[in-house]
Amino acid sequence: MSATLSSHILDTHLGKPAADVAVTLHRVQDNGVATLLAHGTTNSDGRVIPDAWQFDTAIDSTEHQLNTGRYTVTFDTQSYFDAQQLTAFYPQVVIDFVVNDASHYHVPLLLSAHGYSTYRGS
Repeated sequence: MSATLSSHILDTHLGKPAADVAVTLHRVQDNGVATLLAHGTTNSDGRVIPDAWQFDTAIDSTEHQLNTGRYTVTFDTQSYFDAQQLTAFYPQVVIDFVVNDASHYHVPLLLSAHGYSTYRGS
């Protein structure tokens, strides 16, 4: 089984997609230890599409699958807001989620300098 993952950031303060935001994907083991799986950067439309994830070369290629389990996606919001010359209250946003099946998972982030929200997208 292998799910796919995409993400999208909308900057609600500026009313546009948040481009060039560094994003990391970690698998969280049962003991709570997180292992880096992949990283990406949002494109001009604020998206990291499934094929854009760059998997860590230090892990076995069989680990390049999103199997059932717990994961986190971390967004480097500090660098993004620094580039906008805005003070960020949240230097990073970590979204913790669970993959239950082989479907597509979309993790959107609605972001402003002083708040954020997320939901399971489609």
